[in-house]
Amino acid sequence: MDDFILYFKMGLNHVLDFTAYDHILFLIVLAVVFSFYEVKKVLWLVTLFTLGHSLTLALSAYEVLQIRMDVIEFLIPLSIFITGAVNIFNSNKTSTKKDNINLIFALFFGLIHGLGFSNYFKMMIGKEESKLFPLIEFALGIEAAQIIIVVGILIVGALAKNHLKVSKRDWILVLSSIVIGFAIQMMVDRVFW
Repeated sequence: MDDFILYFKMGLNHVLDFTAYDHILFLIVLAVVFSFYEVKKVLWLVTLFTLGHSLTLALSAYEVLQIRMDVIEFLIPLSIFITGAVNIFNSNKTSTKKDNINLIFALFFGLIHGLGFSNYFKMMIGKEESKLFPLIEFALGIEAAQIIIVVGILIVGALAKNHLKVSKRDWILVLSSIVIGFAIQMMVDRVFW
C-alpha cells in the first residue's frame, strides 16, 4: 500500500507542480472548449490524455522507445500552441464537432507529454522487477490531478460565463491566447536546432 501511495502522489504532484506548468497549460487549452454540460466528453478528455501519457511512459520504461529529450522538450509547448491555435481558429464555429478535435489532441499529444517525463520516471522506478504496477499507480495519480485541474477550469469558465456574462467564444479566445503566449516563450527557450 505504501508503494501505491508513493507512486500515486508522484503522479499527482507531476501534474500539480506549478513550477513545471506545461501540463497545466495543456489541460487549459484542452478543456476550455467544454462546459459542465459535457461531463462525459471531459472525462474522456482526461482519460485519453492519461492513456497517451502512460503508453509512452511504459514504452520508455521498458526501453522500447527512446527519443532525444531536447526534441520532446520542444514538442511539448508546440503541442500546447497547436491546440490553442485550433481553439482560436474554431472559436466562431457553433458545432460541437469542433470540440472533438481536442479529444484527439488529448490522446496524440498525451503521447508526447508522456515522453517528456519518461527519463524521470525511469529513474524513479529504478531496477524494480515489475514496472507495470508503479506505472498504473502513477497514472492514477495523473488522472486524479488532471480531474482536479479540469474541474477548476470548468468552474472558472462557468463563473465567467454565468456571472460575468463572458461568451463561450470570448472565453475560448482569451484563455487560448494567454496559453499560446506562454507556449511561444517555452518554444523559444527550448529550441533544439
